[in-house]
Amino acid sequence: GAPNVSTAPAVREQHGHDESMHPCAPPDVVVWPQAVGQVQELAALCHRCRVPMVPFGTGTGLEGGVNAVQGGVCFDLSRMDTIAELSLEDFSVTVEPGVTRKALNKHLRGTGLWFPVGTVGVRGVMGVGVTGV
Repeated sequence: GAPNVSTAPAVREQHGHDESMHPCAPPDVVVWPQAVGQVQELAALCHRCRVPMVPFGTGTGLEGGVNAVQGGVCFDLSRMDTIAELSLEDFSVTVEPGVTRKALNKHLRGTGLWFPVGTVGVRGVMGVGVTGV
């Protein structure tokens, strides 16, 4: 519905670039799925209609991976921000792609674990698989 879909030019422009040197290439529409099932349904629809899909984490990537050079649908994953499971025994955590480094470290506070600042952010790793902070 409306709060989870936008074709507003400013929203599309915001989602059409990252921190790279590449010029803005906005998607045709931005959607904010909130569950894995929604992502699956949207991806299946895009596939059937042969519409490009572009995942978006925070827009801090350095490679232009969020640029929708052929238009399409931008999947903004920021609302999928649940920390599902933490295993202190094997130092692993299961997160949705919208979890930020700051939110993860707040969750980890008191455990002796942390996700350090570096060249890769949680959303960069989980959302689009590229660098970002």
